[in-house]
Amino acid sequence: MSIKSFLKDKLLTISLLLLGIITIEIFLIIYPVGNFIRIYIPTILFGAYFLSIGVEYIKKRNFYQRVLYLLNELEEKYLVTELIKSPSFIEGKIMKEILEQTHKSMLENVNQYKYKTEDYKEYIELWIHEIKLPLATSKLMIENNKNVVTKRIDEELDKVEDYIEQALFYARSNTVEKDYYIKKSRLKDMVNDCIKKNKNLLIQEKIKMNLHDLEVTVNTDSKWFAFILNQLIQNSIKYRKQEGKAEIEIYAKSGKENIILYIQDNGIGIKKGEITRVFEKGFTGTNGRLLHKKSTGIGLYLYKKLCNKLGIAIELNSIQGEGTEIRIVFPQNSYIDLNG
Repeated sequence: MSIKSFLKDKLLTISLLLLGIITIEIFLIIYPVGNFIRIYIPTILFGAYFLSIGVEYIKKRNFYQRVLYLLNELEEKYLVTELIKSPSFIEGKIMKEILEQTHKSMLENVNQYKYKTEDYKEYIELWIHEIKLPLATSKLMIENNKNVVTKRIDEELDKVEDYIEQALFYARSNTVEKDYYIKKSRLKDMVNDCIKKNKNLLIQEKIKMNLHDLEVTVNTDSKWFAFILNQLIQNSIKYRKQEGKAEIEIYAKSGKENIILYIQDNGIGIKKGEITRVFEKGFTGTNGRLLHKKSTGIGLYLYKKLCNKLGIAIELNSIQGEGTEIRIVFPQNSYIDLNG
């Protein structure tokens, strides 16, 4: 708050003071009083008034500067009401009370929203748990009645299971810290498990797997990471080239500060201008719109979110028509931030 703007706000009272002093001076002309009285009265009135508004300006300036400083420093700006002290002037007290009431109302709305969200999440998890039973029954029936048709049905059921798993992990993505267990896990074991899970699809699409240099251990939650890895391998299968030999190469490199897992394919790749947007929620890109019209744009956004929660980084590079490279970076230390 500048002194100029403060005085501008006081323009009306200053004008009234001037009018009052001029009126007094006019009346004093009628009476035989000395020049000292005529000078003293307006001087003391002006002095007292400007002293009072000077004190008022300092109080208000210090208070509002403190509020603005806290707002700039705070990441969660709604907490400002808990940090500002009660001011000594009435406008500041009113403003603080308004902020406190607004903060209270906001917390009530947020808690209500969190309750509804948690309730919906619990329903989704329950639904996923219940749907697994008829799926398992269907697969058992297919196993006992194998033919060309049931084989195709089994493949479609596998896709359904993948979408259900994605929905489950998406529902839990905001609360990873409640369902994780970080431990040393062998990359080779996790990669092999994912390859086995996708074995039929890889054979069907005649995709060559090239695995090497995976004899390393990393700190991660094997269940959550297996989901991410499985989905990335399925992406490589999904966006393979229709002609020529499709290949996926998976290997790791160890450094002083991190271990990097590489997942490379020779698929259709990603358009240059879209690479920076692939981790955005809902972004489908040219491939999603033209080749897979039912693409939701949730996949890579979810994998990026889960990687952040697990304290690992995911990076992507691609050349259209040549292929895509995914890099998953595991830090080589014991501390992992699970609040990202």
